[in-house]
Amino acid sequence: MSRLRIEHRTQYKYRQAVQFGRHRLVIRPREGHDLRVERMTLEITPAYHLTWSRDVYSNSIALIDFREPAAELVVHNIVEVTRSIPFPLQEPFAPCTVALPVVYDPLEAAIATSYQSVSYPDDLDEVRSWLNGQSELTALTDAEGLLTALCLLIPQQIRYQRRDIKGVQTPSKTLQLRSGSCRDMATLMMEAARSYGFSARFASGYLNCPASEAGRAAMHAWTEIYLPVLGWRGFDPTLGEPTSLKHIVVGVSHHPRGVMPVSGVFTGSTGDFVDMVAQVKIEAMDA
Repeated sequence: MSRLRIEHRTQYKYRQAVQFGRHRLVIRPREGHDLRVERMTLEITPAYHLTWSRDVYSNSIALIDFREPAAELVVHNIVEVTRSIPFPLQEPFAPCTVALPVVYDPLEAAIATSYQSVSYPDDLDEVRSWLNGQSELTALTDAEGLLTALCLLIPQQIRYQRRDIKGVQTPSKTLQLRSGSCRDMATLMMEAARSYGFSARFASGYLNCPASEAGRAAMHAWTEIYLPVLGWRGFDPTLGEPTSLKHIVVGVSHHPRGVMPVSGVFTGSTGDFVDMVAQVKIEAMDA
């Protein structure tokens, strides 16, 4: 068991005071058997009204309606979480092999099918062509083996490059450039998994790593894939490994746009916007 203090600060600057429309925040970690939110302090300027809700993916969503114009918008979130080992405790046993192609339980089919549909249909042929050219994937016959190999393959062929530009690259763009951010690599793996018939979703959150411990990290992204019996399994194609206790999920969605940490609009000209800075710092606390 471990306790972590996560500080996430996002600051927008403008040349003059602007009027803000409603903003949507996805910044509260998802709670479950492996994570509990102990305390959360959310500080926002300028003056605002806040409403919490759950979206269709059961993410915690904060809707912010601002009461006054300002030349600066700051969202400062401090949250303390407790992480525990996977529950129930997994005793050593023979691996549960899921054969390919995957077949989902009819009771889950309606939901599973929605996650099988691709987010970038125009890129499907190029993604499949790329996958067909990977000999190390074509011989695999079990689901977890294939997904683990795919997760390892992506960082071998796609160079990580932090991008501060809003949005994600399409899978075909990432394959053409052979580089991308964590969210670009997660999107590529999500669409690749769907091309095999898996139910997959985009996950956004925090990564407990040297950069976050030093206070110079940003939000992280990875892919979650649903397997019969085994449930949702996380794969981080930026690191080339399955997710672990160092991954803290904040939000999940069928499309990367669904879990943007801060999204919204302002009234003014494009020239009014000056800069946006986001920083994440994670500290270990006494258990």
